[in-house]
Amino acid sequence: RLLTSRRAPREEPAVPFSYYFPCQRWLAVEEDDGQICRELVPVDEAFVKKDTENDGQSPATLGLEQKAKSTTYTVKVKTGDKKNAGTDANVFITLYGSKDDTGIVSLKASKINKNKFERGKVDEFTVESVDIGDLKKVKIGHDNKGNSTGWFLEWVEIDAPSLGQCLKFPCGRWLDKSEDDGAIERIIFPAELQTVEYIPFVPYEITVYTSDIFGAGTDADVFIVLYGSDGICTQQKSLCLNKREQRMYFERNSVNQFIVEV
Repeated sequence: RLLTSRRAPREEPAVPFSYYFPCQRWLAVEEDDGQICRELVPVDEAFVKKDTENDGQSPATLGLEQKAKSTTYTVKVKTGDKKNAGTDANVFITLYGSKDDTGIVSLKASKINKNKFERGKVDEFTVESVDIGDLKKVKIGHDNKGNSTGWFLEWVEIDAPSLGQCLKFPCGRWLDKSEDDGAIERIIFPAELQTVEYIPFVPYEITVYTSDIFGAGTDADVFIVLYGSDGICTQQKSLCLNKREQRMYFERNSVNQFIVEV
């Protein structure tokens, strides 16, 4: 008996494919938007590879590409106006959408208050994420560390300019091991009657050229308003996030680029 064997067809070697996840952002409480964790999105190779003619894409153009693939949320947190309502603990939040969630995000740097989560105060934070779909719920809590850990959370408000939607998540409960039910995490849901819909914001790349004459630079809060052909204009938008950036940008004979959503 003769036995024959058939050799399997030879597979072609897979073509290597590279993904590029540029950042070019600070991970620091006192810089940029104060976040110490970044979720990066892949971009086209052309945005990171040097080009012999124009020496590569500008950071702002890269930022515009990344902005198109992600969503920026403004998160406002209201601490209740009760005795001992504030907390020194480390607070975190997770946003849950119809497609995905943001994972745990530490709320480290408030844009409004140096001492965050104080009695009766509203703190504002920035959270960036890839598309998680329609926002369905929020989990917020703290690590129970510090001298004064108990916290009375009044509400959370989440605004997504690129989606044109602002949602309010009422709470009105303690996150305290010695108060209420003892939980230090809460899952809260949006109040439909308090949801605000508006025209979605659009990201623009703004390049500002400061002159080379004596005294041309400024440390002032530079803002921009864009006007459309029908006379409709955007809201006033500051180009700098903080006073440090105001001192750093708009120097004599400089070129500064920004990504603004208006």
